[in-house]
Amino acid sequence: MNKAFFKTTKEIVAEGYDNLPVEFVSNKHLIYSSPATLSFNSPGAKGYGVKRAGLAVPESVMLLVSPSCCGRNTSLFKSSPEYKHRFFFQLLDDTDIVTGRHLMKINDACREILDSLDKRPSAIMICITCVDALLGTDMERICRKVTETHSIPCVACYMYALTREKRLSPMAYVRTSVYSLLDKTKRENRDMNIMGFFSPLNDKSELYSLLRSAGIENIRELARCETFDEYKELSKANFNLVLNPESRHAAQDIQKRLGIPFIEMLRLYQPDKIHNQYALLANALGVKFDDSEYLENAKKKIADFKEKHGELKFAVGEILNGDAIEIALMLVKEGFKVECVFATIGELNYRFLKALAELSPDTKVYSNLSPTMLMYENDDIDCYIGSDCAYYFSDKPGIECCDDTEPFGYQAVTDLFDALDKELLK
Repeated sequence: MNKAFFKTTKEIVAEGYDNLPVEFVSNKHLIYSSPATLSFNSPGAKGYGVKRAGLAVPESVMLLVSPSCCGRNTSLFKSSPEYKHRFFFQLLDDTDIVTGRHLMKINDACREILDSLDKRPSAIMICITCVDALLGTDMERICRKVTETHSIPCVACYMYALTREKRLSPMAYVRTSVYSLLDKTKRENRDMNIMGFFSPLNDKSELYSLLRSAGIENIRELARCETFDEYKELSKANFNLVLNPESRHAAQDIQKRLGIPFIEMLRLYQPDKIHNQYALLANALGVKFDDSEYLENAKKKIADFKEKHGELKFAVGEILNGDAIEIALMLVKEGFKVECVFATIGELNYRFLKALAELSPDTKVYSNLSPTMLMYENDDIDCYIGSDCAYYFSDKPGIECCDDTEPFGYQAVTDLFDALDKELLK
């Protein structure tokens, strides 16, 4: 094959989800890590990989137990000022990997960490890699031993690339880990938590105003907790609002352990679907939301953008704050053209793909991780969305749309088109 592999949306839907081409199933072929994908497909991932996510527990420290190759990919992360005194290494040699003797050293390594710090941390997060996945290490038992020996909470974080395709991925598991230190306490009727991300929602999101209009007084997020005492207040929530499917397992665990129920929503960019979700949320809370002003503002923003720039042809990548296929669907529904999408196809976004196929059957879908992407030749587009697209279309205007601060709701839509407008006017 001398061209990058792709299928049109129509072709994919015609074959069905159970018959996806192997190029779209990353555990069935070699993985191509281009500069476009290194930011989410490597141990040195940008943003919130397992290592950085594990340190979301305030005042905690992390011990990375790994071969030097994984430690090397973490060295830049360790140099960040906010993590300088929170990250420690226990490097494995060949004998450790073959015999598993490194497991006997973890307890002593934790003692060294505690002795080296001026202030006792709130917890020790132990991050292990594929080595221990292959060894079948019982990390829960080791963490219990550290807790018993040093009288400090100890939690495992699994950086297992081998389990990326499993039902409980590494990023789903680490979300469960960082909430596992919460203890059952008296719940407050007007308290709730937002779950889903390791950075806070954009302060401008209308979600906050709508929740407060329903009588919610304390809206807490893990990312806004600066101390361990603030973290423990998450246990007071009357319910959790889950905004990312990868947090569903964590919410289920909290419901089982602490008796806190949860409501789940998706981050969407289709204004009508955002409106529907808010109506469902309001119904679940037994209230009514008036989101008409936000809805009209979002619609006007899109209409003004289209009038100014015309029917642009887009490329949409998957490294962004949203789902590539859902954003592509929104663009097509609003009268734009989507020439190509770079995406991982899963059960959740396959329904968006089916809708996209009806409206734009010729849109090409590529897999970033397919080795055939070595032969990728740029499609004809006017603008792109997604930081992976910035690699493929370096000569075109576009936005990366992957800031740490998380967009949500109508605010995400208006900010997206504001950013595109600013870039196109340069």
